[in-house]
Amino acid sequence: MEIKIIENVLKLNDEVAQQNRHQLREAGVTCINLIGSPGSGKTALLERTLEMLGSDLAVGVLAGDMATTRDANRLAAFTPHVVQINVGKSCHLDANQVRQGMNSLDLTALDLLIIENVGNLICPVGFDLGQDVKVGMFSATEGDDKPAKHPYLVLEAGLLLLNKIDLLPHVPFDVTRFREDVGSIREGIPLIELSAVTGDGLDVWCTWLRRLCNERPSTDKQPCCEPGAVL
Repeated sequence: MEIKIIENVLKLNDEVAQQNRHQLREAGVTCINLIGSPGSGKTALLERTLEMLGSDLAVGVLAGDMATTRDANRLAAFTPHVVQINVGKSCHLDANQVRQGMNSLDLTALDLLIIENVGNLICPVGFDLGQDVKVGMFSATEGDDKPAKHPYLVLEAGLLLLNKIDLLPHVPFDVTRFREDVGSIREGIPLIELSAVTGDGLDVWCTWLRRLCNERPSTDKQPCCEPGAVL
C-alpha cells in the first residue's frame, strides 16, 4: 500500500509570495502585513498613518475584507494608491490575491505598501504574502489575554502594536500581564503602545516605518527586526 505524503500544502502560496517579494524589491518598495482582530482599529490606524507620512513617504494600501469597499473608501481620502480585496468566505489573504492587488498599483510610485489583512488573529499568520515584516496588532478592548491565546502571531511578527490605550482607564485590561505574556512567548520583541484616536505613540510608529523603509533590504531574504522594546 502506497502512503501519500503532502509535504507542503502552502508550497504554491509560498512560491507566489516569493515572486511578490522579488517584484517589490525590484520596485524598491517596502511591504508590511498588518494582522489584527476585527475592530482592533487597523483602518483607523492606517488613516492616521497615511496622514502623518504623507509628506515623507508614498504609501499604498491593499485592504483585505470579506465584503464592502468601506475600508478602501476611508483610506482613499489620504492616498490614491488603494485597492480593496474582498475574500468572501475566506478568513485571510493569500499571496495570489496580493499579487493581483499589486498589479492594480503603480509600484514605482510607492515607497511603502501596507497590506491590511482580514480581521483574524489565526489564519493570516501562516500565509506568507511577500511582505518584509508582519506587524501584529492587539487592542485594549480585546482583553489582555490575547497574546497568550494567539502566541503564533507574537512568534511571527517583527513588531507588535497595542492600540486603544486611551481606553485603558475604562476597560478591564492588565497592561503588566499583557507585557509579561508577550515577553514569555518571545523575549525582546518590539512593542509600541498607541492610540489611533488621541495620537499617543503614533510618532514612534511612524518613525519605525520610516526606518524600515530607509533600511530596505536589497535581497529577497526577509529581514529580521532588531529585538528590544520600542519606547
